Amino acid sequence: MGFDLIIFDWDGTLADSTGRIVDSMQRAGRIVGLPLVTDAQVQNIIGLGLPEAVETLWPAIDEEQMAAMKEGYARHFVSDSPVPMGLFAGAEAMLARLQERGVLLAVATGKSRRGLDRILDDLTLRHRFAATRCADESRSKPDPLMLQELLTQLRIPASRALMVGDTTYDLDMANAAGVAGVAMSHGAHDELALLGCRPLAMCHSIAELDVWIAQAL
Repeated sequence: MGFDLIIFDWDGTLADSTGRIVDSMQRAGRIVGLPLVTDAQVQNIIGLGLPEAVETLWPAIDEEQMAAMKEGYARHFVSDSPVPMGLFAGAEAMLARLQERGVLLAVATGKSRRGLDRILDDLTLRHRFAATRCADESRSKPDPLMLQELLTQLRIPASRALMVGDTTYDLDMANAAGVAGVAMSHGAHDELALLGCRPLAMCHSIAELDVWIAQAL
């Protein structure tokens, strides 16, 4: 193997934010007056861009409700949700070690550009990533466009890149772009679904991922 570029999903992969997303989506939906959705239903759409996620959960949603959902979800996620959120243990140290080894790092996420920039600045992590792509400036996963744009920008062939994610959307995106994938089981989608996407490996923690990457470089 050997990789020059490692592209990470954000929510559920580097950030332990699945519970925060579920709570924020459910709270926003209740305020807008949309039908209740279960934790499992919300977990299944994590990784999609926000409009695509909302339309999947509530197919009959109209434009006014969509606008209210976008505003309400963002407010709850940023400040109103009581569910804690942070990086998975060891994630920041892993990123630092990889960067020190000269590996290019990137992010491909369903978050909005505004949302990703805010969290990268809050955590002082922007300098770790050579490039980032968000769903609202490209196409939502599993479309491969975000990965294709990152590969073009950083001048890395698909064969030298690795995608790390916790959802089938991440792994399907990687497969469509001809990029190898590693699955993280500590996020939104269950292991059986992830294994169906034929990842190179299934890691159950950042520590396990760190070891796997060190051996694969």
